[in-house]
Amino acid sequence: MIRVLFEGYTDVLKETAIALLPVLLIFTVYHIFYLKVNRRYFIKISLGVAIAFVGLTLFLQGVNVGYIPVGTAIGEKLAALPYRWILIPIGFFLGFTVTTAEPSVHVLVQEIDKVTSGALPKKVMFMTLCLGVAVAIALAMLKILLGLSLWYFLIPGYALAILLAYLVPPVFTSIAFDSGGVATGTMTATFLLSLAIGAANQIETANPLTDGFGIIALVAMVPILTVLGLGLIYRYKEYRKKRV
Repeated sequence: MIRVLFEGYTDVLKETAIALLPVLLIFTVYHIFYLKVNRRYFIKISLGVAIAFVGLTLFLQGVNVGYIPVGTAIGEKLAALPYRWILIPIGFFLGFTVTTAEPSVHVLVQEIDKVTSGALPKKVMFMTLCLGVAVAIALAMLKILLGLSLWYFLIPGYALAILLAYLVPPVFTSIAFDSGGVATGTMTATFLLSLAIGAANQIETANPLTDGFGIIALVAMVPILTVLGLGLIYRYKEYRKKRV
């Protein structure tokens, strides 16, 4: 078990070091010539970089040896059932729960709450993003089961997003399109993508390349629509207040 857990760990260490090294070098140069932060603050930053390095390597190793194989296995087992339609509600549930553990989503909702001084509460934005990803995964499973083209979802979805962008307050437009990118984070790109590929592998009429992939595109689109829909609700509430 220990051998399996640490299989390929040296490669992950190299990849993480290569990813963090440019950031560390740029900070060091700025510290020497421009920033000149005090020693205590420099130690705190260095400790933060070290923690980030350890966390990234452990996370990526966990993804390689556990997350991706488990996601693929779950997708294959569910698609092998005689009632394959269960992929849709289970995909909805998994999309919602996986998003609750997405670090980038937590960062985004905290920043929104801070910048808007609580006008857009963290809980509301968090639930909106989780719901958006859940709907996206359910649609992805429906696409795999029916063999539908990705264009049937992307073209009307983005057309609706452009239309809603003109109807909601400008702040929601900016937040919405950022939300689409944030929702497609590490948790989604590892577990949910492997889940879809596993399901497509098991279904005879599906192609993993054309049906399994594309789930990230849906996850990037649907949260945009849910946040814009939230903005439409806020606009309607403002309209009612003005009328009153």
